[in-house]
Amino acid sequence: MFTVKLSGPLRAVRSISFGPCVSHPSALSRCSVDQRGGAGAPGVHSRTASLLSARRLAVTGGRRAFVVSAAAVVNMAPPGVQPYLRLMRMDKPIGTWLLYLPCAWSIGLAAAPGCLPPLDMLTLFGAGAVLMRGAGCTINDMWDRDFDRKVSRTASRPIAAGDVSQLQALVFLGGQLSLGLGVLLCLNYYSIALGAASLSLVLLYPLMKRVTYWPQLFLGLAFNWGALLGWSAVAGSCDWSVCLPLYFSGVMWTLIYDTVYAHQDKEDDVKIGVKSTALMFRERTKPWLTGFAAAMVAGLGVAGVNGEQTLPYYLTLACVAAHLGHQIYALDIHRPEACWNTFVSNRNLGLLLFLGIVTGNLWKERRETLLQDEELQTS
Repeated sequence: MFTVKLSGPLRAVRSISFGPCVSHPSALSRCSVDQRGGAGAPGVHSRTASLLSARRLAVTGGRRAFVVSAAAVVNMAPPGVQPYLRLMRMDKPIGTWLLYLPCAWSIGLAAAPGCLPPLDMLTLFGAGAVLMRGAGCTINDMWDRDFDRKVSRTASRPIAAGDVSQLQALVFLGGQLSLGLGVLLCLNYYSIALGAASLSLVLLYPLMKRVTYWPQLFLGLAFNWGALLGWSAVAGSCDWSVCLPLYFSGVMWTLIYDTVYAHQDKEDDVKIGVKSTALMFRERTKPWLTGFAAAMVAGLGVAGVNGEQTLPYYLTLACVAAHLGHQIYALDIHRPEACWNTFVSNRNLGLLLFLGIVTGNLWKERRETLLQDEELQTS
């Protein structure tokens, strides 16, 4: 979500009337009741409601602001396109962030001392994260269509709701994987082979919830592959002394946030026979999460030492540990809304760690300069 504040001459927009729907903030919700349109004029109602939703006026500090969310942008797309955007979860970008951030960590750690992470690689992996997260969600929904119809939170997903057929989803999946392959082919041969090796995990993950209480572990193995791939894309191959601890930490991170996420659906999961760590841990969830958090921080510490990271990285790592501690302490596993809020807060944790990696890498140049000055003075 981003906000554009209006000030100066643009404040005159206040005097423009958008009609009864925006004469009062509470009216906005009434204007977006039927996103697919009613019997009268479906195209007009849908687009108008979406436009108003995308341009909600929020009063901040006495100024008006336009607030645009990912869901509102999806609602503004042509009606025929919207089901496919929802199928790849473009209206809920948190999953894309959680897939992308381990890639960004790895790219940042692999950057040359004193240098920023290569922007072209960050951009390329960003595009890959959108495509592969979309492909993963499509595969998941194709496998889970019968389960999704029985769970209130997922019953409106495009395949479960009948907005997209299995054949249409398969064709769409082929398109996403083809574009993802195009991104992968932009990398070196080592990274192409390494990236292709992750496809089996992407395909198998949706099946794991049927056979084991640890599907979150398999999700972590798939979702954090970028911790290996990012380094190899920059350096040409993996430095396993850094990449493996980073990958391990990412898997522990996924076990934390996806266990929290799974607590939203635990009652429905019991009814339909789906397994998860949330169902296995139950009231012992917090001790388990604490163990995962400790392992994650330890792994990041090892990656930092082996990657010759500097003071800013370790200060940030302390903040990451505090963030995890607060998540676990404040978590109420019996309130779905609280679980969701804790889950999405992990984007900020991941961005914080990325900032620490970047600043720690920039600090390396200063440290090396100081060492060189000391050597000159002693000589």
